[in-house]
Amino acid sequence: MKQWGSALFPLSLLLALAVLTFWLRYATELPEERRDGKNRHDPDFIVSDSVLRKLDASGQLQYTLNSVEIRHYPDDDSSDMIKPHLVYLYPTRPSVTIRSERGHSNKEGQQVDLYGDVQITRAASAKDEEMNGYTPELTVFPDDEKAFTKSPVLITKGKSWLKGVGMQIDSRAQTYVLESQAFAVLESKSAKKKP
Repeated sequence: MKQWGSALFPLSLLLALAVLTFWLRYATELPEERRDGKNRHDPDFIVSDSVLRKLDASGQLQYTLNSVEIRHYPDDDSSDMIKPHLVYLYPTRPSVTIRSERGHSNKEGQQVDLYGDVQITRAASAKDEEMNGYTPELTVFPDDEKAFTKSPVLITKGKSWLKGVGMQIDSRAQTYVLESQAFAVLESKSAKKKP
């Protein structure tokens, strides 16, 4: 009986060392590097002269997004655009156009960041002149028809102009709210016109 007990201790020690060795091997092993290109930020496709059209549930065209070039990246499912041109179309009020030099769209296309000479144009109507806005960058939520910027903004409408820093846009409500440092020169419609 004594011999059996003295042999059990070294065997259990060897078994514990073997288990510990296997555990250490798997605990310190690095994950195998994927070679499918998913971790690289390279475009998987490039589209030239693209046009995206968004329709509502009744089939009415809501907006179009044109771009000279779109590059799609599979690692984060984002897209970069060159010269994006977004046009909101409304059946009963003037259209709104937003264009820039470059753009970046997130995975679902719910947020589009525009950079470089961003121009916003609300078309003229029977009652109103054309309105133009200028800013260096703008974040747009196309489906919500909203946008914002923290950058300087200049808005012109006829001979009137307004400038400030930061702006909130709601195209559905047709509101443009400057956040700070607002300064304006407004032409009076009731002022007498000089001959």
